[in-house]
Amino acid sequence: MAAISGHSTFRSHKFPLASTASSSFSGGALRSSRISFASPTSVRRNHISCQASSATSPSSSSVNLTEKGELKDFLHISDFDKATVLKILDRAAEVKALLKSGDRSFVPFKGKTMAMIFAKPSMRTRVSFETGFFLLGGHAIYLGPDDIQMGKREETRDVARVLSCYNDIIMARVFAHQDILDLAKFSSVPVVNGLTDYNHPCQIMADALTIIEHIGHLEGAKVVYVGDGNNIVHSWLLLASVVPFHFVCACPKGFEPDKETVEKAQQVGISKIEITNDPKEAVKDADVVYSDVWASMGQKEEAAYRRQVFQGFQVDEALMKIAGPQAYFMHCLPAERGVEVTDGVIEAPNSIVFPQAENRMHAQNAIMLHLLGV
Repeated sequence: MAAISGHSTFRSHKFPLASTASSSFSGGALRSSRISFASPTSVRRNHISCQASSATSPSSSSVNLTEKGELKDFLHISDFDKATVLKILDRAAEVKALLKSGDRSFVPFKGKTMAMIFAKPSMRTRVSFETGFFLLGGHAIYLGPDDIQMGKREETRDVARVLSCYNDIIMARVFAHQDILDLAKFSSVPVVNGLTDYNHPCQIMADALTIIEHIGHLEGAKVVYVGDGNNIVHSWLLLASVVPFHFVCACPKGFEPDKETVEKAQQVGISKIEITNDPKEAVKDADVVYSDVWASMGQKEEAAYRRQVFQGFQVDEALMKIAGPQAYFMHCLPAERGVEVTDGVIEAPNSIVFPQAENRMHAQNAIMLHLLGV
C-alpha cells in the first residue's frame, strides 16, 4: 500500500541510508546452510524504565541505539548492513520451510506478547503478524485506530512507555513517519515499522525473499517499479543502498519519489538506480515488474485525477511482453484490477503476487526473531 502523498518532501536526516552500528544475529535452534556470514559481536541493550519520564522533544534520529551502539528496532532496511539483511532473509527461508513442513515444535516466542498498533487498517499486515507470532508460540494484541488514538488521546511517548511495560515487542502501522520514530525512541522494547507514509520495510523484505526464491538471487537483479513514487519505492531505494541490484522507478512527472532519498541511495554507489517517466523503456530486460495502487489510503479523493495522469502506466500484457518472458510480476496488494494492473497479468503464470503476500509472514517472523535475539 502506498503513501498518502507520493511526492511529499521528507527530511533526509531522519532516514539515514547507511549505519555504522552493527546488530547481533542469533540463529537460535535453526542454522543456515545457504549463506554464511560472521556474526557481529553481541552487546547488551540498555533498557529504558517503564516509569521514566521526559519533557524533551523526541529526537529526529531514525536509529534507536543503545550506549553500546546495538540496533533495537526495525524502522528502515538501511539501518542494517548487508550481512544482517541477508541473514534475516536466510532465517526467514529456514523458518518458512519448518512451518510449511507442519512442524510446530519451534516456539521461540512462547510466553511473549506483541502489541500491534494500527492507525491504518490492513488485512495482510494484521493477519501476517498475528498468525506468525502465534505460530512461533507468542500472543499478539490488536489495537485499532479507536483503541489508542495515538497522538490525540494520548501522547506517543506515553503510549510507548506503557506498552513497553506489558509487551516484549511493538509493531505499528501509522501515517506520519515521526510517530514510528517517537515510538522507538521512548519504547524500551523493540519496535517494528509495519508501514508509514514514508516507507514500508517489512513489505520489501518479503519482496526480497520472494525474488530470491524465484530468481535465485537478489544481487544483480533488475527490479522495475511502475506507478506512483511512494513509500514502496522509498523502501526499494533504501534496500538498494545496502544490497547491490538494478532498481528502476517509472512514474509520471510530478509523482517521482522523494528526491533526497533517491540522491542518497545513488551516492552510496552500490546499485544502479534510475528514475524515468517512460515505463516501456524501463521494463526492458526486467527480472521483476512491480506495481502498486495509484491512489492509496488518504488519496481516494484524488483517484479520478490520478487515473488520468497515470494513463500509460498500467501494467498490462503488452508491457509484460516488452519486459520479456523471464520477467515476474509483483504487487504489494491490495490491487485495483483493471486500473494499475490488468486481471490477465495478475493471474498469469509468471505472477508471484500471492507467494509474495505469504512471505510477509515469514519475513516478519525473521525480523522479530532477530530483534528479540532468539
